[in-house]
Amino acid sequence: MNESDLLDKLRKIERLYAGATTPGEKEAAGEAIARIRKRLADVERVDPAIEYRFGLTDGWSKKLFIALLRRYEIRPYRYSRQRRNTVMARVPRSFVNDTLWPEFLELSKVLKTYIDEITDRVIATGIHGNAAEEDVVSGDFLE
Repeated sequence: MNESDLLDKLRKIERLYAGATTPGEKEAAGEAIARIRKRLADVERVDPAIEYRFGLTDGWSKKLFIALLRRYEIRPYRYSRQRRNTVMARVPRSFVNDTLWPEFLELSKVLKTYIDEITDRVIATGIHGNAAEEDVVSGDFLE
């Protein structure tokens, strides 16, 4: 997968969560974001925002999640003594469950696949062509 393919996949996921139904809507990324922002505003009228704590496992997934929050004009933050992998946000529960978290998981899956492919290619090309796992041997290990 090249970078162009990655960007296409990310846009398709965005359109899926925006509820795009016509070919014209599917081509308008800006409209997709606007639709989700409108949905968020509508949800906030009946489902008030609550404070969420998200624990993310690595730096790139944290960057992705923060970018997704900012796309929907949701302010990411953390308190001074929280870990660096923690992201706080005030969001309606239904928006997290129906849109934000499922979209993040799909985007994260696509991005992880891309990052893994790049890593494998760089290691095979620049370091060593044998990318097989390590050998498993029987016996006791040294401590």
